Amino acid sequence: MTIAVGTVVKGKVTGITNFGAFVEIEGGKRGMVHISEISRSYVEDISKVLSVGQAVECKVISISDDGKLALSIKQALPPTDKPQGGKKREFTKRPQRKYTPAPKVTSPGDFEWQSSSNSGSFEDMMSKFKKTSEDKMSDLKRGESRGYSRRGNGSGRK
Repeated sequence: MTIAVGTVVKGKVTGITNFGAFVEIEGGKRGMVHISEISRSYVEDISKVLSVGQAVECKVISISDDGKLALSIKQALPPTDKPQGGKKREFTKRPQRKYTPAPKVTSPGDFEWQSSSNSGSFEDMMSKFKKTSEDKMSDLKRGESRGYSRRGNGSGRK
C-alpha cells in the first residue's frame, strides 16, 4: 500500500506520551499523532482518550524527508455541522463610535489657550504660561511642606 498525504489509514496505538500517541499503520509503518490532532475538543490527558492497542483511523497530514509520518485522528473524523462543546456563538456588529479629536496640548498652559480665543499677543500668552506654571510649582512646594513627596513614601525629604 502506498502512503500519500491526505489518505486515511487504519492503525493501532503502540505508545502514548504527554505530547502525542504513536500509531502503527498498515504495512508496518509508524507515525505520530500530536495531542492537538487527537480530538476536536481540548485534550488534557491523552490516556483518557486513547489506550495502547486501540484501533484508530488516521489521516496522513505530512511525510518528512526521512519518512516520518504525521497523522491526525481529528481530520479523519466525519465533518459535523455544529462545533462540539456547546452552542455556536453569534457575533453582533457593535455600533460605531463618533470620532472626536482631542484638543491640541503641547505645553502645560496650552489647554486654556486653545479653549479661549487666540486674539492675544505673544507676550500675553507668555505671561499666562508663566502664571500657570508658577501656580503649579507653588502647589507642589506646598504639598512637599505637608509631608508629601513625589515618591509617595509620605516624607518631605528627598
